[in-house]
Amino acid sequence: MFLVALVMVMLMCPSVSFAQELGHPRIYTTNASKTEFLESIQSTEWKKSLVDKKIINLEKYLEYCEKDPTWLVSRLQMNWKTKHDKVFLKGGNFSHSEGKAPVPTVRFSGTRDWASDYKRPKLEEVEPYFDDPRGFFLENKEGVKEWVHSSKIGFTIEKINEQIISLIEDAAFLYWVTGDEKYAAFAKPVFETYMEGMYYRDAPIDLENGTQQRISGLSTFEVIHEGVLVRLATTYDFLYDYFKKEKVNIAHSDAVFQKWGDQIIVNGIPDNNWNLFQARFLTYVALVLDNNKAYKNGKGREYFLEYTFNTSTERQLSIDESLLVYDQETGMWPECPTYSVHVIASLLDIFTLLDHFTDKNELSNYPIIEKAALASFQYLFPSGYMAGFGDSGHKPLPPENFELLISNYRKYNNTEKEAIISGLLNNMISKGEYNRKADGLFELFFYVDDLKVTKDAQDGLSKLTSPTFYASNISMFNQRLGKGNDAIMVSLAGSYGNHSHVNGISMELFANNYVLGPDSGKGPSYWHTDHRDYYSRFPAHNTVVVDGKSDYGAMRGYHPFSLDNHFPKTGDTPNFDKLTFSKVSFLEPETKANQQRFTAIIKGKNSKGYIVDVFRSKKQEEGNQRHDYFYHNLGQSLEILDTTAKPLNLAETTDFGSKLGDLKAYNYLTNKKKTETAKDVHALFRLKSKNEADNLMKVWVKGSENQSIYKALSPKSNALSDGSAPAEVLDKGMETLIVKRDASAWENPFAMVFNPYVEGEENPVTNVIYSSLKENPNTQVIEVLLNDNKTTDKIILNTNEEDIIKTDNLYQQGLVSITRKVKDSQAIEYLFLSGIYNYQQDGWGIVASGTPVTISIQRSENTFVIENDGPIVIRAPFLEGKKSAELQVYENGKLIASRKGQINRSNPEQLEFRLSKAYSKAIIVY
Repeated sequence: MFLVALVMVMLMCPSVSFAQELGHPRIYTTNASKTEFLESIQSTEWKKSLVDKKIINLEKYLEYCEKDPTWLVSRLQMNWKTKHDKVFLKGGNFSHSEGKAPVPTVRFSGTRDWASDYKRPKLEEVEPYFDDPRGFFLENKEGVKEWVHSSKIGFTIEKINEQIISLIEDAAFLYWVTGDEKYAAFAKPVFETYMEGMYYRDAPIDLENGTQQRISGLSTFEVIHEGVLVRLATTYDFLYDYFKKEKVNIAHSDAVFQKWGDQIIVNGIPDNNWNLFQARFLTYVALVLDNNKAYKNGKGREYFLEYTFNTSTERQLSIDESLLVYDQETGMWPECPTYSVHVIASLLDIFTLLDHFTDKNELSNYPIIEKAALASFQYLFPSGYMAGFGDSGHKPLPPENFELLISNYRKYNNTEKEAIISGLLNNMISKGEYNRKADGLFELFFYVDDLKVTKDAQDGLSKLTSPTFYASNISMFNQRLGKGNDAIMVSLAGSYGNHSHVNGISMELFANNYVLGPDSGKGPSYWHTDHRDYYSRFPAHNTVVVDGKSDYGAMRGYHPFSLDNHFPKTGDTPNFDKLTFSKVSFLEPETKANQQRFTAIIKGKNSKGYIVDVFRSKKQEEGNQRHDYFYHNLGQSLEILDTTAKPLNLAETTDFGSKLGDLKAYNYLTNKKKTETAKDVHALFRLKSKNEADNLMKVWVKGSENQSIYKALSPKSNALSDGSAPAEVLDKGMETLIVKRDASAWENPFAMVFNPYVEGEENPVTNVIYSSLKENPNTQVIEVLLNDNKTTDKIILNTNEEDIIKTDNLYQQGLVSITRKVKDSQAIEYLFLSGIYNYQQDGWGIVASGTPVTISIQRSENTFVIENDGPIVIRAPFLEGKKSAELQVYENGKLIASRKGQINRSNPEQLEFRLSKAYSKAIIVY
C-alpha cells in the first residue's frame, strides 16, 4: 500500500539512520534503530497494517488543512476569546475560569463523572474557535440540541482535545518514518497552540478546598486520566528537530512537561492503583526531558525518574514503595480484577520504556511484577473471562501484559519463559479472545514481530490455575472442578480492597460454559445514582440481605470474609478430584448479623457436576428478623415449580422497597411475584440462544416455615461482555430468585443445590432431599440422587469443627462428611471428611490426633485409596467377607512402607490402621 513505497525509499537512503544516543526520538525508538524498524514494518503484516491505517486516516484531515490551515487547530477546546489563565472547580465539577493570559489557554475538563446525557460531537461538527459564555450547544439523549454548562457534559472537552492531539501524534510518527514535511507542518500549529495555552494557564483550584484539590491534573479532574500528556510527549519526541528548525518555543514546551510532572507528583491518591498510573506518566515526562543540568530549576530526567522509582510524596508513592502493596506470596494486588490487571499493564509499560532507554533488563530487578502477571490467571473462569466482583467485569486478561513479558524474554534470551508465555498467548488467539494487532505506537515498537512456540509450551497452562485459590487481600476464594464443557467454578468475594462492593458473601457461579450466576458489575459511573443505590449494594449480588438493610461503605472495603475451611489447599492438586468446597464467615455490620456460607462443587456419576450452597444468617440480637437470599441467573425465564415439576401459582406483589424501609436497591426490582410455602420448590432458569440447546439452571430450594419464594426482574448485569454471555441477554434484565425467611436462618439455613445442565444432554441430578437432625438442629443433611437412580451423595454439614452429631448409626464431631454409596451396596464409593475430629458411620471410623483433619477414602475394586492432611487412626470395615487387609504408604509415588491391619479390640468387625502424618497416597488392599 502507501507504506511499502515509502519504506523502500527510506531503506535506500543512508542518511536516515545516524546514531543519536541522547537525541530525539528516544522514548519509543532512536534514529539508530530506524532501519531495523522500517524492515520490521515492511515484513510484519500486523505492524504494516497499523501504519497504513494511520496514513489513510490522516488523509482527510490533511486535505481539510490544505484548504484551511486553521481547520484542525481551531477545533481545540481553548479559551479562545477570554484567554483565562485561572480555573476554578466546585468539587468534582467545573465552576468557572477567569484572568487573562497573552494567548488562548487550554480549557479544563467539565466534570469528574464521565457519564453524561449529552453526545460528544464529531470533529467535523465542532465549531471553530468555540468560546461562548452560554456554555456548550450539544445534543441531548432525545436528540435535541440545547445550551448546557460544561459540568454536565462529562469528558467531552478533554476527549475532543485528546482526539486532535492523537492526530498530530500520528503525523509526528509518520514524519519520522517518511521524512515528509507535510506531516510535521500539519502537527506544528496544534502542538504549539496547545502547549503555549497550557504554559500560560495555572493548575485548577477547588473552591471547596476538598478532595478534588489534591487529585486534579492539568487537563482533567484526575491525574490518572492525563492521557493527552503521553501523546504530547511522543509528538515532541518525533518532531523535536523539526520544532527546533521552525523555532518552536522548546523552553516553554519543556516547562509544560515539568509543570505536568510536578502536578502528578503533588497530587493523587497514594493507597491504590493511582500511584502506578501516575508513575507511567512520570516516566514519559522523564524520558522526553534532558538531564537535570539542562534546566535552571534542575527538573530534568533524573529528577522525575527519582520520584517515579525511589522517592515518595504525600500523594504519590514511588514504584519501590508501591510494589510492597502486593501480596508477596500470591502476587495479588489489593483491588478487584479489572483494576489489578491494569496495574500490571502500567508497570510493564514503565519498565519496557525504561529498559529501552537503559538496556539493563530492568524488569529482572522486580520479580513481583512477573509473578503478578502470571497470578492473574487465577481470576479466570474456565471460559477465559475474569471474575466480575467489585467494579470488575467479565473480560479476558489484557494480552498486552504477556506481549511485554515476551518482548523482555526475547531481548534477554530467556527462551524457556518466552516459550511458555507465547504458548499462553497463542492459546488466547486460538480461542478467539485475542487478535494480534497494534492499536497504538507503543505496541508497534515494543511487541515482537512473531510469536515463538515450542511443543511443550502448553504445559505451562495447567500450572497457572489451581482447584482452589485464596487471595486474602481482596477477600476472594475461587474453586474449580472439571474440564471443557463440564467445567464448574464458584467465585466467592467479600468486601476488601479498593473498588469493592457492598455485597457480604457474594457468589458468582460458572457452568455450561457461562457465568450463569453473575455479579451485576458497576453502574454507568461511580457517581451515578444507579451505581450508588443499586449496582454497588447487596441486592445486586448473589448474597443474603438482613432486614432489607444490610449495608456499609462501598469502594474502599474493609469487610472481608474469614476463610474457615476449604479443600483442597490453595495451590494443591490432590489425587482425589471428586469435589472442592469452602466455608467462610462474615459479620454484617449494619444489622450486626453473623453469616456463614458453605459452597461445594461435587462431580456427579460421570463428568458433570452440581453445586451445594448452604447459607446461614442470624442477627446477634434476639427478636424479629428477616433474611433475603438473592440469586441472579442468565436467562429469559424463571419458573417456580413444586417437587412434581408443576408450576406454582405466584401472585403479583408490592413487597420490598424503600417505602417499606428497605434499601433503595429494592426499588430496582420489577415484575415481582410471590408464593408462600414451607415445602421444597424448584426454580428453573432457562437461557435460550440461537442455534443452541436451552441452557438450564435448576435450583433445588429447601423448604422452611416462615419462608416466601419470589421471582423478580433485576437490572441488567454490567459485568457481562460480548463473548462472556450470549448476545440474547447482554442488555436484558436479570431473572432473579429471592427466598425470604421471616426468622433466623442459622439453625435452619438456606440450602440450595444448583443443578446446571443442557436440555437434551446429561443431567447429573435426579432428586434432592433435605432433612435435619432433632438431636442437633444446626446440622444440615442433603441427599443427592444421581442420574443412574441408584447412587446417592449424602452431605452432613455442621456449623463448625466443634459440633457433634450422635444418632444410632452416626457419630460426627466436625464440620462436614460427604459419602457416596450405591443402592444395595454395603461398601462406600467414597468418603470425604473435612474439619473432622471423630467420625463413625457405615463401618468406618476416623479419629484425628488432636487436630481436625481432612481425609478422602475412595474405593477402587478391592482397595481404598486414601489422602489425608494430618495424623489419624483409620478403622475400616471388612470388605465383602474379606477380613484382612494391608496398608501401603507412598511418598513421591514410591511405596515406602506396608503393614497389616489389626483387629479393632472395641469392634471386631473393623481393621485398624494408623497414619502418623499427612500422605498424598496410602492404599488399603484387601
